[in-house]
Amino acid sequence: MMNNIRLKSSFVFVVFMLFGMLGFSQQKPYQNPNLSPEERAEDLVNRLTLEEKASLMFDVSEAIPRLGIKKFNWWSEALHGFANNDDVTVFPEPVGMAASFDDELVYQVFDATSDEVRAKYHEALRNGEENKRFLSLSVWTPNVNIFRDPRWGRGQETYGEDPYLTSRMGVQVVKGLQGPEDAKYKKLLACAKHYAVHSGPEWSRHELNLNNVSQRDLWETYLPAFKVLVQDANVRQVMCAYQRLDDEPCCGSDQLLQQILREKWGFEHLVVSDCGAIQDFYTSHNVSSDAVHAAAKAVLAGTDVECQWDNHNYKLLPEAVEKGLVKEEDIDRSVKRVLIGRFELGEMDPDEIVPYAQIPASVINNEEHRQLALKMARESMTLLQNKNNILPLSKGQDKIAVIGPNSDDEPMLWGNYNGTPVRTISILDGIASKIGKNSIVYDKACDLVEDKVTQSYFSKITADGKPGFKATYWNTPDYTGEVVATQQIVNPIKLTTAGQHEFASGVKLEGFSGKFETEYVPEKDQEITFNFGATGHFELFVNGESLRSYNNWRTLPSKIPYKVEKGKKYKIEIHYAQLNNWQANLEFNFGKEIPVNYEDLLKKLEGIETVIFVGGLSTKLEGEEMPVSYPGFKGGDRTDIALPSVQRKCLKALKDAGKNVIFVNNSGSAIGLVPETMSCDAILQAWYGGESGGQAVADVLFGDYNPSGKLPITFYKDTTQLPDFEDYSMDGRTYRFMKDKPLFPFGHGLSYTSFKIGKAHLEKNEIDTSASVSITIPVSNEGEKEGVEILQVYVHKKVLEEGPIKTLKGFKRVNLKPNETKNVTINLASNSFEFYDKKARAMKIMPGVYEIFYGNSSDANQLKKMELKIN
Repeated sequence: MMNNIRLKSSFVFVVFMLFGMLGFSQQKPYQNPNLSPEERAEDLVNRLTLEEKASLMFDVSEAIPRLGIKKFNWWSEALHGFANNDDVTVFPEPVGMAASFDDELVYQVFDATSDEVRAKYHEALRNGEENKRFLSLSVWTPNVNIFRDPRWGRGQETYGEDPYLTSRMGVQVVKGLQGPEDAKYKKLLACAKHYAVHSGPEWSRHELNLNNVSQRDLWETYLPAFKVLVQDANVRQVMCAYQRLDDEPCCGSDQLLQQILREKWGFEHLVVSDCGAIQDFYTSHNVSSDAVHAAAKAVLAGTDVECQWDNHNYKLLPEAVEKGLVKEEDIDRSVKRVLIGRFELGEMDPDEIVPYAQIPASVINNEEHRQLALKMARESMTLLQNKNNILPLSKGQDKIAVIGPNSDDEPMLWGNYNGTPVRTISILDGIASKIGKNSIVYDKACDLVEDKVTQSYFSKITADGKPGFKATYWNTPDYTGEVVATQQIVNPIKLTTAGQHEFASGVKLEGFSGKFETEYVPEKDQEITFNFGATGHFELFVNGESLRSYNNWRTLPSKIPYKVEKGKKYKIEIHYAQLNNWQANLEFNFGKEIPVNYEDLLKKLEGIETVIFVGGLSTKLEGEEMPVSYPGFKGGDRTDIALPSVQRKCLKALKDAGKNVIFVNNSGSAIGLVPETMSCDAILQAWYGGESGGQAVADVLFGDYNPSGKLPITFYKDTTQLPDFEDYSMDGRTYRFMKDKPLFPFGHGLSYTSFKIGKAHLEKNEIDTSASVSITIPVSNEGEKEGVEILQVYVHKKVLEEGPIKTLKGFKRVNLKPNETKNVTINLASNSFEFYDKKARAMKIMPGVYEIFYGNSSDANQLKKMELKIN
């Protein structure tokens, strides 16, 4: 697609000339595309009233018709595809992409994603749709926080625990999203988030104060990726985080936003707030007395755009000016940055002269992008254990069992902050493509977490004498006006607007409400359980009593136990309404909970030798600020990194029954798998693999793809190896500072072939502080299969107090045929030897001796060492 865009460059030049001849010179300067974005913004800001300036600083910025300014939304997401949109390509979660160690492929993924965003955006506007949240040319991606603790539920959104790997990946994300730096227009505006020192816990992020982060940890761990994205990728947005750093909220921090971001790094573009972060100033952090003072504080610190669900605090900026809390020129400074960003996108110019506006809708989830999603998913697959080379499996086996809670779960593969794909290949479907459905015995076997399953009573309910629930719908959000549809629902409720599906014929996709009514008469006294989840407004009533009510922006599993009496009538009623711009979703079932029975499962599996168990976690359990909790989980984070006990017991039962157990682990974070290394013959870390994740898993399991993924995070043995979750000191955390032996180290990943790494050669053994140096490493494939090895180079400054044990500074993917040897050269730039100097109170390349480690993981036993002297 980019080639087509470049071909249009000569056409664009001709159009510019024609427009100039037709009278651009007679238009107001801000309307003239031939002027720079800075010149246009300077002119336009002087034409705005103070109230209009404030409104342009909202994430939902309404139109200003008198000046021809259109409505604009700053909040869209493109974490691994265009989020909150239908029929798009859904790539693997970023932590899975990081496992590929393939930043060139990451660029291709986000170049494709930005094509789809542009195509979706322009198609919607041309169809008369409103420019709304999540349909914007500003995307709040990438998340380059350091995944310092595996308990953090949002770590799946990051590129792992290492600053260098995160930086390499993040740069390519930005370049893919924004397009060529020398182009007249930006394809999209990317955003580096969440700045800074942010990685959980979710439950305390609005109040948390980090006042003991060392300068070494700040500069060596938490800031490098942001600095690189600002200086090397020229990212157009930086999002400030929720918590406080040294008593100041990040969105009101002079240290972060002025001293570091603008003065030290020279950042000239937009700072946007995380959603609700300005409100936290006075509701949670208590550093401002009210909304007026919070708005003034944020603007003075340098936060240009406020994200707020509604009722923006920035609407009070005129009052703040009147009170003398902030000057109008301070607001002008922010508004100019806002306008420059919009002019850079070309969204105020005719589509005819913006090349990216010509990207056709046919690019969305086209075959090229589908293949790209599959390629990325394959490269993310990380083989952790393979006893007796049980993998790859033979396709000729009579029967294979595929069991586990994630086996046939398509949404699990989408991860979080996701769009909805046209089609998804589940892991069960992927395996079936290799050996046929008739060769598979399938059983869910157990839940992700619960050690009980619900025996559904849906067949025992009636509404108006008919089986099931009676559903009534209105195309208003408050159950008023004309009824637009009714329906009888006879199976457990599972309704969604994802994929442009209506809840019922005639019901709008947004702004609707519905009531679901039925009656249940128990056959005996007992305790039943209501299981439900919803995205939107949900309220459950039984005999007029409200049992649960909430407004939620994602569907999370919830349950309520309820005692019933034999023969008594129970009227069950659900009130549902779609909210904001989130896709509507409603799930409901109820019945009796019964314990999981592994005896029945084992009887079903009699005579079957090989069992593929697909389990782990899902975004129903780990994610952002989630209101539901289970044992070992809290608010989207985890309190225990062990595999949920119900799955652990199931795996042990399978092994005790003599089965060959292949464990496919889906998760966005590290899991303590010590018992699983004994109960499982092979362990494949499959992350959340996107729309083609199931095909990629099957390709690896059956040997059609040789796995090459490497862990971008440390897999600890258990929670006892972790410091306190809210302690942001890096001491003892990640491979860079961990002195204990982990279960699986950062950089670990097996192949179906064997590689040998020979003795490396340094270009020079002695350099000065301004020089770079290259290291050449021979690597051989001594096995029988073609495969990819990922060489890794680490650096350590000898006699450096408190510094990292070693830290990644170079890597390269190497494809080798059997019996092939290549000499691979990796360049170490001068800043590879930059560490925090306490005396200088700054990052610095200090003279001395540096150790250079090289190998195929961070495990000391897998690394070879040489030394370099810097004068």
